[in-house]
Amino acid sequence: MADPKHLDLIAERVERLLLRHEELQRTNALLLDQVASLKNERDSLRSRLNAARARIDALLDRLPASADFMPKDTE
Repeated sequence: MADPKHLDLIAERVERLLLRHEELQRTNALLLDQVASLKNERDSLRSRLNAARARIDALLDRLPASADFMPKDTE
């Protein structure tokens, strides 16, 4: 039969490992939530960027041709 002190040490270590495991699971869940939130933010920013690019492209299309902008030499 095993030494009771040895079994107590093993039981204590197992308890600490279980607590650490639970702590890591909670941390992992929080990190997964944070990743999901950041992905949503990234997607929103990408959408806003694409919309801004489309608006800029539309404004550029409305500009007159570059030849119309250039002053003519009056020599």
